[in-house]
Amino acid sequence: MGILEKHGVIERNATLLLVSSLLVVTVGGIVEIAPLFYLENTIEKVEGVRPYTPLEITGRQIYIREGCYNCHSQMIRPMRDEVQRYGHYSLAAESMYDHPFQWGSKRTGPDLARVGGRYSDEWQVGHLTNPQSVVPESVMPKYGFLLNATIDATYIEDRLKTEALVGVPYTAEMIAAAQADFVAQVDPNADSSGLLARYPKAQVRNFDGQPELTEMDALVAYLQVLGTMVDFSTFQPVASR
Repeated sequence: MGILEKHGVIERNATLLLVSSLLVVTVGGIVEIAPLFYLENTIEKVEGVRPYTPLEITGRQIYIREGCYNCHSQMIRPMRDEVQRYGHYSLAAESMYDHPFQWGSKRTGPDLARVGGRYSDEWQVGHLTNPQSVVPESVMPKYGFLLNATIDATYIEDRLKTEALVGVPYTAEMIAAAQADFVAQVDPNADSSGLLARYPKAQVRNFDGQPELTEMDALVAYLQVLGTMVDFSTFQPVASR
């Protein structure tokens, strides 16, 4: 009996086909999954990647709340056209503190993995307030109301404690200083030395240009940190070291 004839026997016997399929899937699953139990971490640690500041993580929650992820991904694939348009391909380590991650697969708008520092705060505020004033063909909704939505740090300690429970390395010191760091990041006149010690390269300034601390401040702070933690001018993948 030839190979095709043997295969025909399996195709004509539903029970045999089901058992054979389950066997193949089981073996394949074990081969792929079992090695992971022997690894302490499947993510390569990269210098520069840190937890979000209290203000940045608040902005991230606003980003998720407003559904920005529905139209913008945060994952640059390692393909030439992607890298040429958006920048260095995304590293797993850049999303290691994201719960949930914002990789996405749909791009009504551009990928935002490297948007930090690409535009000024004024541009970001203007674009969020009235996208069509910057990009006439944009279908993005207007988020000008964020300029009038003042926020405070009442629950930020609880937020950091929750993140710590799922593995984000917020220390007791970071949690205790969360409210002060939240406010200090938008006040250029405040003593931000503690903030910068806890969160290296954190950007300190009035992000929306208003005296009040608003949701726009938090969202722009989050957007401006995306893709800025890793210095890709010196970064080398493990395989090339």
